[in-house]
Amino acid sequence: MVQRLYGAYGSNLNVDQMLRRCPKAELIGTAILKGYELLYKGSKSGAYLTIEPNPKEEVPLGIWSVDRVDEYHLDIYEGYPSFYYKKEFELEVKDYYTGIVSKQTIFIYIMDENRIAQIPRKHYVATCTIGYMDFGFDMNILKAAYTRTKERMV
Repeated sequence: MVQRLYGAYGSNLNVDQMLRRCPKAELIGTAILKGYELLYKGSKSGAYLTIEPNPKEEVPLGIWSVDRVDEYHLDIYEGYPSFYYKKEFELEVKDYYTGIVSKQTIFIYIMDENRIAQIPRKHYVATCTIGYMDFGFDMNILKAAYTRTKERMV
């Protein structure tokens, strides 16, 4: 079965949640997406993390291997293609088990840029926080996304 590499930066970093949603997904490693920042945006259904270009920032990613069925489940969860769209990146992926770094093509979901900045629900932030802990990512990046969002709402 065809596998693709998916880069998670929000709630899909939460290992338990991701494996419930995509039971065949395999944790591959981590990567850094340079030139992007995290921001909460959304609609009437709520606010969620997305990424936007910013040459001074970077976003840590959890890299998952997914098959077509898992990608289909992700598409539904992410509201693809109207709420989030997909973009591919060539990134250096650090293998979770061996630490070996290799250049890989990954896809990432990015929210439609016309969505407005808004404050997320506490439950969503908690889910993302668990994901950041699961991967050992710097919590200050997640906190900065919240602060950045509040600043853009003023």
